[in-house]
Amino acid sequence: MAAAVDIPIPYRIVALVQERNRLFAYPLEQMAGDIWSSRFRCTSCGECCTQAVNNHIFLLDHDVATVKKIDPDAYEPAPDPEFCDQNGMLYVSGYALRMKNDAARSCWFLEGGKCRIYERRFSGCRIYPHMLRRSAGTPGNITWRQFARRGSHGQYDPTLPFEECFEIAREVKEYENAYLNQQIAFLETLHEYFAVHGLRHDPGRYYDRTQRYRQGKPVDINVFHAGEFEEHRIVKPDLFL
Repeated sequence: MAAAVDIPIPYRIVALVQERNRLFAYPLEQMAGDIWSSRFRCTSCGECCTQAVNNHIFLLDHDVATVKKIDPDAYEPAPDPEFCDQNGMLYVSGYALRMKNDAARSCWFLEGGKCRIYERRFSGCRIYPHMLRRSAGTPGNITWRQFARRGSHGQYDPTLPFEECFEIAREVKEYENAYLNQQIAFLETLHEYFAVHGLRHDPGRYYDRTQRYRQGKPVDINVFHAGEFEEHRIVKPDLFL
């Protein structure tokens, strides 16, 4: 199967628009019922705030505005850039919360196993562990998924009211819609940017630059934010792992 970057950008945009349309069509009541059936309740164990569970915590554009007010050092370009032009510039669709350089690779805001900004936590943190995405075995469809393991983190709460589940479902759909809109805008802006500046995705350069990053060498990356690209030079941190 072809890698995602081998698929022409306009086709990728169409696929994301179709996924967004399926998101709109997914009944809110159905998702609320699925959440209510699982009765997942967070126990504030902090596991989801580390790379043991999440590779990174993606920030929507409005989350970036919030984190800048709380701590300007708390965010960084999201990992795994998708494109690289022939000049060696990488491109990624947004920012993520910075992870600490500790053994667990924990979130910047995790202290003593607890979130120190819990009441101001970000969109992805608020809906965890619920999502609406395509899943294996149901091509062309989206479905509710819960990606936490009850017992490992979180617990079953028989008292969870349906009204709360309905509110969670609404927040999940809002998040997924905002996420898809940001991905679509990223691809549309990238497509225009490449055309205007005579650029193209270069797989060879992409491999070279991602290898440089893994080796701890500096690389340049354009991060999509608020409809524009913001240039950064980044170096992979030394890990305690």
